[in-house]
Amino acid sequence: MAATDFRDYYAILGVSKTATAEEIKQAYRRLARKYHPDMNPGNRQAEAQFKEVNEAYEVLSDTDKRQKYDQFGQYWKQAEQGRSPYGTGGDFDGFEFGRYGSFEEFINELLGRFNSGSPNTGGRGTPGYGYRTSTGGTPGSDGFSNFSGFENQTGSGALDSEARISLTFAEAFQGIQKRLSLSDGETLDVRIPAGVKPGSRIRIRGKGQFSPYYTSQRGDLYLKVEIQPHPFFQFEGDNLVCEVPIAPDEAVLGAQIEVPTPDGFVTVNVPPGIRSGQSLRLRGKGWQLSKGGRSDQLIRIAIAAPKEITAIEREYYEKIRASRSFNPRSHLQQVHL
Repeated sequence: MAATDFRDYYAILGVSKTATAEEIKQAYRRLARKYHPDMNPGNRQAEAQFKEVNEAYEVLSDTDKRQKYDQFGQYWKQAEQGRSPYGTGGDFDGFEFGRYGSFEEFINELLGRFNSGSPNTGGRGTPGYGYRTSTGGTPGSDGFSNFSGFENQTGSGALDSEARISLTFAEAFQGIQKRLSLSDGETLDVRIPAGVKPGSRIRIRGKGQFSPYYTSQRGDLYLKVEIQPHPFFQFEGDNLVCEVPIAPDEAVLGAQIEVPTPDGFVTVNVPPGIRSGQSLRLRGKGWQLSKGGRSDQLIRIAIAAPKEITAIEREYYEKIRASRSFNPRSHLQQVHL
């Protein structure tokens, strides 16, 4: 390979050889945004510079690769593989530099761009674009969403990305517009539909990873929904479930009680003789369904005995115990090994 093919990665990023990892990262982000194809449509020179910046960052952001590069220059990969970087030994014989048309072809093979990627790079071995975690919004607000941690997908969708978005129960139930902020400075408004559930994935076309080799190609971004725990409601399949305590007299005599639903309080008839753990069903009062309509809300009954009672209450409870005909443990007489 001719010496003129060699590219100084430090010069490309505009940093010194003593630059810290953070300085290198900042320089890369600044230049990647400056030369990004979206910022320079149809500019072939900017496209070439964008590719050079990615090449430089890929090596200098890796501690081990950078060390080899600093020591052996353009032959750092051969040194890493245990071969002589200067061609003075038998291990370097047969390395055909002439088959490379340019340093670009040479470095592509060295870095294995078209065969592998690392956890910190995009699907073709190039640095990916991350997504910034911001504060949560409220329904109907323009605040930044709670949006975090992306990971690249493998296989044919290597340019696709997945990120987690955290919603409150109210936001997930009603739907909301969230403003997402990407680490490269881009912001986008995303409409979260009503009725998303934990694990739902929302696809945003064309907002995933960029391909530095095919500037018209960009993957999709998938938002994986996480719903913050609610103190009263929980999911049970498509339905909502809640636990409602009742007093012993309400369990014996029956009662009308007020129960919260996503739409507000409703009056529920508790039948006489209900037991702890039994459920009452409120049809159409549960979660929003993607196909339309609502699921059910299940009310799980828990009979709550008072810890403190008045003297009058104690007197009447003692009278009930003395005259009670019902034995809730009568069936235990039949239990044996």
